[in-house]
Amino acid sequence: MEQRIFTKRFISLFFTNMAVFFVFYGLVTTLPLYAMGVLGKSDDASGLLVTVFLLSAIIMRPFSGKLLDMFGKKRLLVISIVFYLLCTVLYVFFKPYVLLLALRFSQGIWFSIATTAAGSLAADIVPANKKGTGLGYFTMSTNLAVVLGPFFGLLIVQYASFDLLFIVLSVIVLIGALLALTLQTHDLPKPAYVERNFKFGFHDLFEKKALPLAALASLIAFAYASVLSFLSLYAEQQNLLAAASYFYAVFAAAMISIRPLTGKIYDTFGAKYIIIPSFFLFAMGLVILANASHTWIFLISAAFIGVGYGTLTTSFQSLCIQSTTPQRTGYATATYFTLFDLGIALGSYVLGIVAVTLSYTMVYYLSALLLMLVFVMYMLFYVQRKANV
Repeated sequence: MEQRIFTKRFISLFFTNMAVFFVFYGLVTTLPLYAMGVLGKSDDASGLLVTVFLLSAIIMRPFSGKLLDMFGKKRLLVISIVFYLLCTVLYVFFKPYVLLLALRFSQGIWFSIATTAAGSLAADIVPANKKGTGLGYFTMSTNLAVVLGPFFGLLIVQYASFDLLFIVLSVIVLIGALLALTLQTHDLPKPAYVERNFKFGFHDLFEKKALPLAALASLIAFAYASVLSFLSLYAEQQNLLAAASYFYAVFAAAMISIRPLTGKIYDTFGAKYIIIPSFFLFAMGLVILANASHTWIFLISAAFIGVGYGTLTTSFQSLCIQSTTPQRTGYATATYFTLFDLGIALGSYVLGIVAVTLSYTMVYYLSALLLMLVFVMYMLFYVQRKANV
């Protein structure tokens, strides 16, 4: 297998994954506006369009690992993206709200399978001695989609129409599907014999070796939910709503710019040398955000959070994959994403209660405190693992 990171198939997989997430973030940003402005639904009803998508994705994640082994990673990647494309096209035709909910639930299933397959294939394609750097670069496909999806989504609905948005997003997924077809996977690690039945035991749903790290990642995701779910509301409260879009631009720029350096440190010296400072940078960013009274403070917090959060998530995903054998990367990837998505969902709910009961400022303080507790748990895990070697 090639020892370069940026091979033809890595680049194809990069843009395939970017296409899937581009559509995800583009729809997450615009569908609430569509539900309220076009369908005349309430805030709660528009929020449900996001909830049912995440619900189906979380339910499907644990089953993805075995399905990838049963049917093949490339094959399932292509199949899931084709159905993901079909769902995207159907937004043009599914106007009744109930049908739209059903469509969102279905699309969440294919999103879950496609992203698990793409992440697992990336782990197989990246050279073993460059896992941190390679997977860091691959994660940039998601980082770019975080910014580009909402930006172009809002731009299209502002100056054109939602139907045009759905058509543009469909074309983007189509390009991703065509790129997925070009992937050469004949020399990648093959799974051990997997019986083609639909009996799922614990071993078929989760990778045991990845669970401790994935559990820590879920708590990081819980803290990140404070940013993902409440930033715009907090910005409005602080009279900083105009700076909210710039927050995500700075956030993404910080994640992307630091990636080459953190990847090299990860591969050369080990994960702990970037994980430890990243916990403090992320927590510091949340504390700064809790005290954001001016635009420049708001944007400084974005840089700290971007570097800390971006490095932590990439590192923990890499550690989960490296904790097991090449034949189990699909299960490790599914385990990581299952717990990570669950952390986002629980964080959005619990921190929402905190926001209503106390304040958004306390949401960010408590999230920073949680990160420090997770840091302590990581250090205890690291010491225990060293002792068992």
